[in-house]
Amino acid sequence: MEYSHSDTELIRQPIGYWSRAASKAVVTYIREGLSEFGLSQPQWWVLNQVFDGGEDGRTRDEVRAVLQGYLDVGTALEPEIDALLSRGLLTTTAQRLHLTPEGRDLRARAAERQVSMRARIHDGIPDEDYVATLKVLQRMIHNTNGQAWHH
Repeated sequence: MEYSHSDTELIRQPIGYWSRAASKAVVTYIREGLSEFGLSQPQWWVLNQVFDGGEDGRTRDEVRAVLQGYLDVGTALEPEIDALLSRGLLTTTAQRLHLTPEGRDLRARAAERQVSMRARIHDGIPDEDYVATLKVLQRMIHNTNGQAWHH
């Protein structure tokens, strides 16, 4: 791979620009992959949260509590949950969301795709470099009194 600048020049490059460019590229790539399954990224997150709830499933409030900070999805999560219910991928029992057999199947196929997308995103990046990058970004968030959290 050819980099945009020499190491000496990269030191002076703005983190805001490069972190946003990386975010935009990665999120776009992931969303395009999920769209092949007819899923939005928030719908994918919801399916995973309900899946992680096991036999008990999850309530809307439980799903919202975890996901509300993801890419500023906030209150826009409700229509995403409703869309999954309308498509028959989720069902509710006693106010708890559960995957239907169709939802479980679609989630499994999309999860396989996510593994291959993650592999492509991480291609050529050693785990220790990835961890160091996340620590640098988290430190920058801390240094600027920013807020970020991911389960």
